Amino acid sequence: MDEDFLLETKSAKKLFHEYAKDMPIYDYHCHLSAQEIAENKRFRNITDVWLDGDHYKWRALRANGINEEYITGSKSDKEKFKRWAETIPHCIGNPLYHWTHLELQRCFDLFDILNEKTAEKIWEKSNAVIELESFSARELLNKFNVKALCTTDDPLDSLEYHQQLKNDPNFDVEVLPTFRPDGALNVELDSFTDWVEKLQTLTGITIDNFGSFLNALKERVRFFHEVGGRLSDHGLDASFFLKGTETEVQEIFQKRLTGSELSHEEIVKLKTEILIHLGKMYKEHGWAMQLHIGGLRNNNTKMLNSVGRNTGFDSIADFTYGEELSALLDELEKDSSLPKTIIYNLNPRDNYMIGSMVGNFQADIPGKIQFGTAWWFNDNRDGMEEQIKALANLGVLSRFVGMVTDSRSFLSYPRHEYFRRILCNVIGNWVENGEYPADFDYLGNMIENICYNNIKNYMEVSTV
Repeated sequence: MDEDFLLETKSAKKLFHEYAKDMPIYDYHCHLSAQEIAENKRFRNITDVWLDGDHYKWRALRANGINEEYITGSKSDKEKFKRWAETIPHCIGNPLYHWTHLELQRCFDLFDILNEKTAEKIWEKSNAVIELESFSARELLNKFNVKALCTTDDPLDSLEYHQQLKNDPNFDVEVLPTFRPDGALNVELDSFTDWVEKLQTLTGITIDNFGSFLNALKERVRFFHEVGGRLSDHGLDASFFLKGTETEVQEIFQKRLTGSELSHEEIVKLKTEILIHLGKMYKEHGWAMQLHIGGLRNNNTKMLNSVGRNTGFDSIADFTYGEELSALLDELEKDSSLPKTIIYNLNPRDNYMIGSMVGNFQADIPGKIQFGTAWWFNDNRDGMEEQIKALANLGVLSRFVGMVTDSRSFLSYPRHEYFRRILCNVIGNWVENGEYPADFDYLGNMIENICYNNIKNYMEVSTV
């Protein structure tokens, strides 16, 4: 993993070292904590900053037969780290192996291979770096030249830490909220009525029908916008479009508000209408709407009850949704209410469906509808290459808004480097194969745009 890691040709090396390597980062989808940034969190040790909350690593540990006590349990931080050191040599072919060593190199200047023999040394040396005043949440963002990042936030969130950061003259990184209305859309969950009550209390709007529910959501969108929010995010893990009549939707909402259970058809009809109205709100404010489609979550009930959600027991769903996605986008486009939209698919089977779908609704600005970067189980070398090639085959790669960390860890920013190396290698190979001229003025500019400029411009431009 030297300076030319993953770069197979002279053209790839030139594109990476002269154009991609030093570009800033705009991390437009992550799960970092605004509170931890505002409070400039310091870390106990490498386990605290590296392993806690990282369900990618937890899955690998379990696959290696490590007892849960060393993963989410009560074992000491050092014992947990040593189990990770024992596990990582077995991760050949897994991006975790590359990420782990890139993070050791970039964050701690450690170039040793992590294994049982080096665990003690790396534990001591990394923790010595962590103890320095220069190692903190904010300093890590500055170290990786992060100019902006977008957190993931419930509409009920006070956004107090985003406001605090916005008004902090000593911190230049933009930390922007993202509107993630799972509570509003998950109408089938027992928690829905409680969420609506909290929304009612927060906004001061009495929610006694579907219209007042939408008015309360509008108020929260307006509030997010004031604080700097320019993105929404939706996790769509099952059927999400079935159009009902206005009367039907009103009746279904009223039924759910009283605590009654809904049929599958009623659930989808209500979700559909909420999504449509939210999309229109986003368009009114010039936002972008993100759709993360295809997760099969919480597969292991025993572990869900033991360690909770988002702990590494999710996988790829195999439902098909091309017609529904088309219908949703089309419904919004009918009266010019379709906002900028970024679509991510979890099942790689859907690459060409998404790649072709985004081309149906382009308008107003370059790349208005985006085929989102390889996501979650796809953010490996093969997955990134396949997404890049599908987008290039079907659309306009030069308008791509590039990589996100989608991470809860402050050490994850080398994933942007990983992506940039893969991007430069793909394009460099095309040049070397004679598939594109060695026009480095154009190609270098394109690489810089995909790495940073495109998403910066995309976030700033309005289609209102």
